[in-house]
Amino acid sequence: MSGDTIFALSTPPGRSGVAVIRVSGPAAWEGYSLLTPGQILPTARQAVTRKLFDPNSGEILDHAMVIGFRGPSSFTGEDSVEYQIHGGTAIIDGVLKVLSSLPYHRMALPGEFTRRAFENGKIDLTAAEAIADLIHAETESQRLQALKQMDGALFYLYEGWKDRLARILALMEADLDFSDQDLPDDLILKVTPDVTDIMGEIDCHLNDGHRGELLRDGLRLVILGAPNAGKSSLLNKLCQRDAAIVSPIAGTTRDVIDVHLNLGGYSVILADTAGLRETDNHIEAEGITRAINRAGQADLKILLFDGTKELDQQTMDLVDDRSIIVLNKSDEKGFHAPIEGPNILKMSVLRDEGIEELIDSIIAALKAMIEAANSSSHFPLLTRARHREALEKAYLSLARSVSAPLPELAAEDIRMAVRHLGSLTGRVDVEDLLDMIFRDFCIGK
Repeated sequence: MSGDTIFALSTPPGRSGVAVIRVSGPAAWEGYSLLTPGQILPTARQAVTRKLFDPNSGEILDHAMVIGFRGPSSFTGEDSVEYQIHGGTAIIDGVLKVLSSLPYHRMALPGEFTRRAFENGKIDLTAAEAIADLIHAETESQRLQALKQMDGALFYLYEGWKDRLARILALMEADLDFSDQDLPDDLILKVTPDVTDIMGEIDCHLNDGHRGELLRDGLRLVILGAPNAGKSSLLNKLCQRDAAIVSPIAGTTRDVIDVHLNLGGYSVILADTAGLRETDNHIEAEGITRAINRAGQADLKILLFDGTKELDQQTMDLVDDRSIIVLNKSDEKGFHAPIEGPNILKMSVLRDEGIEELIDSIIAALKAMIEAANSSSHFPLLTRARHREALEKAYLSLARSVSAPLPELAAEDIRMAVRHLGSLTGRVDVEDLLDMIFRDFCIGK
């Protein structure tokens, strides 16, 4: 498979001003010469204009900008060519059809270009995952996090731990294999502080409040309050569409409704929930249970009160340091602000009054959470469950090594920790991980 020359459209399908078709593999430049008969092959990494022809019929395909790359100085580490053609559907289909007819050429599989870059030593697994995250980034925070990871923030951290443990393991192996030689006494005891230091660093890295995953997947916000407090109306205002049914009938919202938003550069999953109250209706009671469960899982809670009524105690019971308290219906007669404070917002969802202030408060709270996670550790944030699982296994292996009854067992536990850390960057045998990691890519990446 790796000996094939692969090709794919690397820009989104559909009409556009320019479309890019990427080709990579040993026959890439041979295909280049077949599509440009009688035209001089340019110097590598030099952009040139060329007429592309169908080598079978001789018909012109397009006037294109073409850039060739010679391996290993390319993204994949192989000979590569990029055709920048006009983005009409007929032109794209025509060039792809001709490429498929060339010897040793085939359509690329999802993520295959990036996989070849990894297999040829151009990038590590964390950088490959960062490329996928960058492709799917929808917010500024997601983009910045993916770029940091692609630039090696996690790679250097994990490889640093792995190299330090490898040196410790080498000393332990020397102590075991050459015990009759003139080596320091109690060598195992001498390396234990280094192992515990690495354990402490891994533990600090793990205790980041899952902020990296939340930035990548979306921070969880939930709107809670009594029936008819205006929760569904607020959700619709924040997402600027009718995502939830609004009705004066209490108990209209029975289930949790999720919408994805971009608030101040942060990806947010905002949930509307059933109104909190005592009820004999089994279905509504289940909705209230789900609302309370979602409150426990949320990173930030918007507790919405009807300012024309007395405070709802069920909602008040949910107040904590992850809450924003909002008094709605400030435009109505009888609004009396039953609770006061500098962090309590007054608003009228109906008249769009106070919406911007609430958004600013949400963004400020999200920013504070992320900054708190960053300030509590100088390590880059974890971004994937795969990373967390491997680090937890490495930590447990190191913990076992410290208390191992025999030096042979301690060395084996250190070796296992090294393998777990190596699986993060791909510097050990991780073939079983590759399909899982690369299957989420688009075809042309």
